[in-house]
Amino acid sequence: MDDIKSAVQDYILREFLPGESPEELRAETPLITGGILDSISTLKLVAFLEETFGITVEAHEAGVAHLDSIERIADLVESKTNAA
Repeated sequence: MDDIKSAVQDYILREFLPGESPEELRAETPLITGGILDSISTLKLVAFLEETFGITVEAHEAGVAHLDSIERIADLVESKTNAA
């Protein structure tokens, strides 16, 4: 699970928060409700998750309930990879 969190954190820092300190983006930092991700960046994140982890994120999973923190994203990815 730490590998998933690390990959997601690196991606978000690189794509959406360039120059931001990694310490500022914690596993529980709100991404969507905190304004870090908007609708377009959320779609980019979903594409990254699908490509990187070989999963399919369903439409009902592409929202705050599953993608609002690195912790929630890691839980989603782990549950999908375990189910496969």
